[in-house]
Amino acid sequence: MKNTTRYKVVKKRLILLFLLCIGFAGSYTMVYRWNILDFNDKLVSLENVYDLFDDILEIKRYEKNLIYFQNPESSKEIVFYLNKAEIDIARISDSIIEVVGAEKFYEFSLNLQQYRAMIHQHIQGNKVDLKEIRERGRTIVDFAQALLNQKKESIHRFLRVGMYLPISILGLFVILIIALFMWQAKGTLTRHAFVQKATEEFARGEFVIHADASKWKDEVSDLILIFNRMAEEIETRQEQLFQSRKMASIGTLTSGIAHELNNPLNNISLTADSLLADCEHMDIAEIRDMVSDIASETTRASEVVKNLLDISRGDEPSFVPLHLKSVVKDTLKILKNQLMLASVKYVSNIPDDLPKIRGNKDKLIQVFLNLFLNAIQAMPDGGTISVDGKKDPDGYVRIDFKDTGIGMKVEDLGKIFDPFFTTKPVGKGTGLGLSIVYGIISKHKGYIEVKSELNLGTTFSIFLPIPKWNKYFYG
Repeated sequence: MKNTTRYKVVKKRLILLFLLCIGFAGSYTMVYRWNILDFNDKLVSLENVYDLFDDILEIKRYEKNLIYFQNPESSKEIVFYLNKAEIDIARISDSIIEVVGAEKFYEFSLNLQQYRAMIHQHIQGNKVDLKEIRERGRTIVDFAQALLNQKKESIHRFLRVGMYLPISILGLFVILIIALFMWQAKGTLTRHAFVQKATEEFARGEFVIHADASKWKDEVSDLILIFNRMAEEIETRQEQLFQSRKMASIGTLTSGIAHELNNPLNNISLTADSLLADCEHMDIAEIRDMVSDIASETTRASEVVKNLLDISRGDEPSFVPLHLKSVVKDTLKILKNQLMLASVKYVSNIPDDLPKIRGNKDKLIQVFLNLFLNAIQAMPDGGTISVDGKKDPDGYVRIDFKDTGIGMKVEDLGKIFDPFFTTKPVGKGTGLGLSIVYGIISKHKGYIEVKSELNLGTTFSIFLPIPKWNKYFYG
């Protein structure tokens, strides 16, 4: 029974506040709806005036073509817009009279009729005063411009006046809420301030035990007990938890660096062993090619650490015009040994006329290396990697990397670009590779999409923008 009584202390205040808020929301909604509907009517009226103004400008434009260039098509167009303007005037005549008055509206209508008659006479080939036509046309344009300005000013006045009523209602509500809290909830607010202080201390990592000195026991008293229990438990385990997380992060990062460096070092080792074993039977071109591969892999190894640091560093790479087909080709030179040893077949369909993109070659090679290596690792028994390129209708060059590997679960697809997330077994991956890929593509103003099905394979689609501002970048 005691707990039920304490529960009702806060419950009654919440119910009262809820009812008050509902009442305010209803009143405020009605006022707001009335303002919106009225404002909508005024906007529709303004749009109609804009339509009339546009029609009159078109009339004036075709008047010039008709008088100076005797263009037969202009006569059709000016008659069309004259008819359209008269329809618009008939539809919004009440709105025009409201703004400028009946007398000026009558003068405008009469002037438009006379202007129409003179245009008709000119089209029929009769002699008319061209200067008077231009003057009447200018008068019509001036009237439409003045009407539009006055209409906009009336809407501005409505907005200035219309916002006072909602603000007044909101002010009264705020005053009522303040009075309610001062009258009925002073004690509760004080208790909540105590809880807020304890929460902020928790957020700062200060796990302090607080005594409940209040004689008024309510739901907050139970919350204070929970805070104290949490503080005692967290205080005893905080240091252990910190050390555990720190060691786990260091271990994961170390494993990731080793994984990233292992690939180029393996390539260097394989190429060097082949060179040592067969150098006596090779010609100078083959030896130079293998030495070039070793130098390329050495450069790649030196870039690994910098690529890992791209996750936390915001340095902008230098961009030049690139054909992605040549970038993929250079990447394959590095990977040809892995593809052969893993029994992976490579199929490419990148057209020669694919538009150039603006990018950094070294960074994009790192992207393609990660995608190729992930695909190879997803096919332990061999398979096929397909790389297709095409121009996307939205102004991007699209490169699809498709493998026939083991695929991924649907729930993992949304996390694969997160740092340190990996679907590989412990010790086989760190989750850094795709995070690096995501960062590099983002710096190129592009984006990545991924589709995958278990036991069917995975497709990574890279979209890089085509720089339309310079024709030099088109392939």
